[in-house]
Amino acid sequence: MIPLCVRRSRLYHARLMAGAKPIIKLIAFLLLFLSKPVLGGDWPQFRGPTGQGHSDERGLPLTWSETKNVRWKAAIPGKGWSSPVIQGDRIWLTTATEEGKSLRTISVDRNTGAILVNVEVFRLKSLGHINSKNSYASPTPVLEGDRVYVHFGALGTACITQAGEIVWKARLEYDNGQHGPGGSPVLYENLLIVSCDGRDVQFVVALDKLTGKVRWKKSREGQHAYTTPLVVPQAAGDQVISPGAFRAIAYDPRTGKELWQVKYGEGFSNVPRPVYSDGLVFICTGFQQPSLLAVRLDGRGDVTKSHTAWTLSRGVPLTPSPLLVDGELYLISDNGIASCVDAKTGNPYWQVRLGGNHSASPIYADGRIYFLSEEGESVVIAPGKQFKALAKNQLDGETLASMAVANGSIFIRSLTHLYRLSN
Repeated sequence: MIPLCVRRSRLYHARLMAGAKPIIKLIAFLLLFLSKPVLGGDWPQFRGPTGQGHSDERGLPLTWSETKNVRWKAAIPGKGWSSPVIQGDRIWLTTATEEGKSLRTISVDRNTGAILVNVEVFRLKSLGHINSKNSYASPTPVLEGDRVYVHFGALGTACITQAGEIVWKARLEYDNGQHGPGGSPVLYENLLIVSCDGRDVQFVVALDKLTGKVRWKKSREGQHAYTTPLVVPQAAGDQVISPGAFRAIAYDPRTGKELWQVKYGEGFSNVPRPVYSDGLVFICTGFQQPSLLAVRLDGRGDVTKSHTAWTLSRGVPLTPSPLLVDGELYLISDNGIASCVDAKTGNPYWQVRLGGNHSASPIYADGRIYFLSEEGESVVIAPGKQFKALAKNQLDGETLASMAVANGSIFIRSLTHLYRLSN
């Protein structure tokens, strides 16, 4: 998936080049090359630059332990399962201290592990229900320029500066349900888009990223869900795809207009973020029995029968997101069964039990696939139609947050610490 900023830059470049003289063409090419965004250096949102778990970084460690390839290990106060996000020399996390009553945003120096910012964003008088595996600070922040966008589900959404100054706060009125906050927000142009599928009401909302005011809001019926939307660029118009209970819906990200929906019976309490490639989006349906749907994106209205390319019902995760690499779809179930299937057909290549329990989403970086279990064990494999394990690594403590990659390093958050792993 090519990021929106890159597609627009290429379109502008093509128009400029069409009628330009040779010297102008050369200048335009050099300007485009010099201004080309660095896709591998930062990790600005949940699942990285494209939201699909990919990094262009090279030279990453293959093996590590508590005493090997640990650049630093920094204690993080409170409890939170938001994944690290990284921009330049700053790493950002959210956490909840005072047993969840103080919802905070933390910045860590990438070079040293020192905490640079620790600001309270919301203070709660009372706490709602929460799953024993969850935290009050599980949604992952989004970074853009000097702004850090943080989300705590129904407990609050906010924008702060990189210095820790609060720009705006908002409360989205819904009930997080029995499990607590889950899904992360996504940025699109001047909007911050959030799926809010509560126990009482369900809706998708776009906030003005400068003010926090509601720009559009679309209600939908269902039950609670905890997914992160995915923006998919399309020639006919970009789509933001938001799975919820019983159905996934694609919206026009600028207006909230519903473009299509696909239904999947009784699936609810969804967590995995969709992934996209070659005209297909891959959606996990949630509890009770999870399935995975491959849906073509060029439909309108109810596309359940007309645009569902294939369905998978074996080895599908309830929590970790899928991973797409070179036409192959990789899955890790919550109970540690890894699978690889053909993304176009759903035909299986292999299925292997890795062991452990899994909440973190896998990543692809440096030509390898990295899985992370809740027990701190990482299994590294080579992508391909045949299973090939490369390494198995162990860190202390629980690890439910997904990995992040930046600047030649892997960042892993445990229950108590943040690790920077590098060769």
